[in-house]
Amino acid sequence: MLILQESCTDQTASFVIYAPVDIVAMNVVLNGSDLDYVALFPSGFAILPDGGGMGDSGSSGSLLTVAFQILVDSDPTAKLSLGSVATVNNLIACTVERIKAALSCDTA
Repeated sequence: MLILQESCTDQTASFVIYAPVDIVAMNVVLNGSDLDYVALFPSGFAILPDGGGMGDSGSSGSLLTVAFQILVDSDPTAKLSLGSVATVNNLIACTVERIKAALSCDTA
């Protein structure tokens, strides 16, 4: 599995967008086959300033937006299982916690 990633930071926000790609599928495309052979499901997150710090408190914060595209079942009429929903919920919670830990400025 390879991870394609793009990131960008400017005055308004920081973005990280990524997509897992199957190595075998990528090699097939690199050897001249159809691009439709590779499924891309981009996911990522954006960190935006929340506008805080402009009031009396002087504190500031950030707004974190997380987005995932996950293929749970290739049948578009299939119903999600409770296990699939639990897995996705866990993935989102773990990702948010890792981002928070990476951005933590707590030195205590």
